[in-house]
Amino acid sequence: MGRYVFKLPDVGEGSAEAEITAWHVKVGDQVNEDQPLVDVMTEKATVELTAPVSGKIVELNGDLGQMAAVGSGIVVLEVEGAGNVSGDAAPAPAPAKSEAPPEPKAEAKPEPKPEPKPEPKAAPAPAPAPAKAPAANAPAFATRTPGEKPLASPAVRKRAHELGIELQFVPGSGPGGRISHEDLDAFVASGGKGARAGGGSRYVEKQGTEEVRVIGLRRKIAEKMAESKRRIPHFGYVEEVDVTALEELRLHLNRTKRPDQPKLTLLPFIMRALVRVLPDYPQINARYDDEAGVVTRYEAAHIGMATQTPNGLIVPVIRHAEARDLWGIAEEIARIAKATRDGTATKDELSGSTITVTSLGPLGGVSHFPVINHPEVGIVGPNKIIEKPVVRDGQITVRKIMNISSAFDHRVVDGWDAAEFIQKLKLMLEHPATVFMD
Repeated sequence: MGRYVFKLPDVGEGSAEAEITAWHVKVGDQVNEDQPLVDVMTEKATVELTAPVSGKIVELNGDLGQMAAVGSGIVVLEVEGAGNVSGDAAPAPAPAKSEAPPEPKAEAKPEPKPEPKPEPKAAPAPAPAPAKAPAANAPAFATRTPGEKPLASPAVRKRAHELGIELQFVPGSGPGGRISHEDLDAFVASGGKGARAGGGSRYVEKQGTEEVRVIGLRRKIAEKMAESKRRIPHFGYVEEVDVTALEELRLHLNRTKRPDQPKLTLLPFIMRALVRVLPDYPQINARYDDEAGVVTRYEAAHIGMATQTPNGLIVPVIRHAEARDLWGIAEEIARIAKATRDGTATKDELSGSTITVTSLGPLGGVSHFPVINHPEVGIVGPNKIIEKPVVRDGQITVRKIMNISSAFDHRVVDGWDAAEFIQKLKLMLEHPATVFMD
């Protein structure tokens, strides 16, 4: 038998390390060639690494969330034949594990002598002493059978009510399980006290906590958000948009669309409007390398689309939105969103956006303050549509209103330009025919 050390390959185009996000095996498992071993992540791409050979797992190097260097051994397998490590290197780990078991055995023999030393079992002697206390002292929340009324005097019941204790949960030490004042005291002292007076025992204080390690994609999101907020001076702007005509057009197009065409949401209209407005504001359709002091402006509109997935927020890209019509954008939105949620989106589909649209859908709220997707310089976020009474031509009428929230990098986008940009976007959405006019 030999040992085979599986080293972390370069999974991210020259990356020096990758984060371990999931183990699919454990020490002692017998695995076959090409069987999944571990998931690692670099940037936003998660890669599943498989076993290069068949064998038995004898060592796993790295905890979840730990960074592993490319070229470092992360899995050691016991294989038929010589393996891929020298005879000198292989024995090193082996003895450590083989010697460990015998030592406890050697110590296990002397221990039989102290074993008869269970004189501490004499400790049970004090146990009989609290014979009266076991029922009262027990902090257990033992319940009686449904419908069984706890026995207690009116005075005890009144005091329990004042303490916010439900007698159903109090063990009684008296005849027939009758509850005394002493039982109440013991119940409170043991930590069984319920809600305070007036709250009722349904309201119980909870003390549990849970520690969740921030690893994998969630860690990447946290780092990205922190970097964006730390490096970019955000300028926020919110404007109200009357989308009554736009909604009428959207519903009409969905009713009359061909079976092979996707259902239209609001996003394709917003992206088409962006494509029409952005050429007049090249400083917004851009990426800013603040370390080099260079702003790169783009003719193409590569629109990022914030997408919620089971693993967290990811921003896939609708590439060359300027070259797609309304239906083409809708088809690409559906395709890229599905690939992102399935985890099959490629690295190119997850990078290179020049401006981002973020939508919370039905949870859109009245307004929000989106965080710019660094190194972009602008982000636009539609909110939910609500019906509101508005004044038009001196008359009060009900219209469908939606706020557009936005944020811009104030280092390269002036407030006036940002406001003007959103106003033009507003006009185009309020007169949707202009979305289709060249």
